[in-house]
Amino acid sequence: MSGKSCAVLLIGADTAGREWINYEIVKAWDARKGVFGVYVHNLKDANTNQSTRGSNPFDNITMGTAGPKLSTKVRAYDPPGSDSTEVYAYIENNLGDWVDAAIAIRGSC
Repeated sequence: MSGKSCAVLLIGADTAGREWINYEIVKAWDARKGVFGVYVHNLKDANTNQSTRGSNPFDNITMGTAGPKLSTKVRAYDPPGSDSTEVYAYIENNLGDWVDAAIAIRGSC
């Protein structure tokens, strides 16, 4: 993450609660980087299957020892669309704005 201003988490069915995912989220947040997530359940895999929507991984992390959940500050975007083409297009059209918003949010916290 050195030299980066934002961490983007791709949220799959089994992302939330994984030790290394939590570690990277906390590391980015503590380094004052913007942080946000994008659900990827609507994207098809190589076998054209879609997965189920995962839980919000930012719900598993608190700010400070007894603070609120990180999900109260960090956004997790769920792109609309019924096929991969629509979902990819939505992500492409919004990614820059999401990065800017995450950096601004982190700067205000």
